[in-house]
Amino acid sequence: MSELQVVATIPAEPEAADQVREALLTLAAATREEEGCLAYDLFESGSTPGTFITVERWTDPAALDAHMATPHVAAAFGAAEGALSGEVAIHPLQPVG
Repeated sequence: MSELQVVATIPAEPEAADQVREALLTLAAATREEEGCLAYDLFESGSTPGTFITVERWTDPAALDAHMATPHVAAAFGAAEGALSGEVAIHPLQPVG
């Protein structure tokens, strides 16, 4: 079993940053309760306010796949619909070296 680390960026429209922040706080709390979640931290960029970043650790890729299919992920995407200034970018990380 190989642990998986993921970084995701979520860019909100300036006028919708509070709406997206609240949706992501709810998502983070629910995600931390998932069986395969080792860590799920939510940040907002200090240089680009309204850009949110998740730093995640999962037991394996299957745990991330299961996460993406949960109702709380669907609810967060629904709450952010029309409030994002760009695409959500999900980056599974590969070790270098």
